[in-house]
Amino acid sequence: MIGLLSAGIAPGLALISYFYLRDQYGQEPIMNVFKMFLFGAILTFPIMFMQYVMNTEFFFINEYVHSFISAALLEEFFKWFILFLAIYPHADFDEPYDGIVYGASMSLGFATVENILYLIGNGIEFAMGRALLPVSSHALFGVLMGYYLGKAKFRIGGKRELWLLYSFFIPFILHGFYDSILVGKRWLYYMIPFMLFLWYLGLKKVKHAHLLSKKHLQNKYKEERAAF
Repeated sequence: MIGLLSAGIAPGLALISYFYLRDQYGQEPIMNVFKMFLFGAILTFPIMFMQYVMNTEFFFINEYVHSFISAALLEEFFKWFILFLAIYPHADFDEPYDGIVYGASMSLGFATVENILYLIGNGIEFAMGRALLPVSSHALFGVLMGYYLGKAKFRIGGKRELWLLYSFFIPFILHGFYDSILVGKRWLYYMIPFMLFLWYLGLKKVKHAHLLSKKHLQNKYKEERAAF
């Protein structure tokens, strides 16, 4: 059981550490990051209950529609809602890159509990595949969500409402495509390029968020200098 729990937790912790340590301009308080991880972990259970109800009470004729509604919509909306409610207005969210740290933490809290439950039910031999696909994809959905939340909070380009829409809509659509690929018979042929694209997109946003944070802090320093 200890080995199984370790296999379930390790990918999430590794990815959180990666995105956390990439913060070049003042790392977030550990307790805030842990709270977001915990919120994501707790969120797993009500979402699983709602998915169970939807799967038993409603009949989805199309499996692809089911992928977008039962999985992607529920999971990404509630993760977005908690982030927007709990961390978006927080004073420690003080540079664009911070959104990526909090978004990834929330998503990886959810993914870690989901991963542990799956391994308990199906066996530790699935640990590597789970780390490479579901856990990684959740982390990258969180990165994209946090990236656009960061742009919204600091009104980059003056498009706050548009960035808020993107922060939910883009992870939702990508998550829906991810689950839709799994429905197909030859899913592995499509999943590999999709995951490569997702990693490329996520790391590109990480790099751009660093540039946005640098510019934000430089402007803030200039304003403080001007005030004196």
